[in-house]
Amino acid sequence: MISLDADSSPTPEELPPEIDGLRMTKQRREVFSVVLAERDHPTANDVFSRSQKRMPTISLATVYNCLEALVSHGLVRQVNFEREPSRYCPNLSDHCHFQDEKTGTIHDVVFKEGVNLADFLELPQGTEVSHLEISLKGRIGSN
Repeated sequence: MISLDADSSPTPEELPPEIDGLRMTKQRREVFSVVLAERDHPTANDVFSRSQKRMPTISLATVYNCLEALVSHGLVRQVNFEREPSRYCPNLSDHCHFQDEKTGTIHDVVFKEGVNLADFLELPQGTEVSHLEISLKGRIGSN
C-alpha cells in the first residue's frame, strides 16, 4: 500500500488501481497525483493546467469529474471560501484553513494538542460532530 502522507508525492504510475473502493483510472491517477504533489490547495483550473503537462488531452470537465469522485470517496477535501472557486486539499487530518488576504495563500492550521470543540463552541447537548470545516481569513503578521 502506498503512503499518502504529507511527505509523499506519488506519481500516477505509483498509485494503486483502486483506493478506498474508487477505481483509479489514468485520469483520476493524474488528477490525484497533481493534488498530492504541491499541497497548495489548487483550484480545478490549477489542477487542469498542471494535469495537461503530463496528459495534454485531459479536459476541464474530466478534471471536475475526477475531483468530485476523489471528494466523494474521501480522498481529498473540497475547501470553499466565500464566492471563490473551490480548492482541493489532500490533508485528511482534522484541521482548519487560513487564507492570507494579501497573498491568497491558503495554509493548513492544526488544532493545539488537547483542544476540544466543546470547549469553545456552544454545541447542543449530545452533539456528535462528524465533519469539521473551519475557514479563516486575515493577514499574516509581517504582510
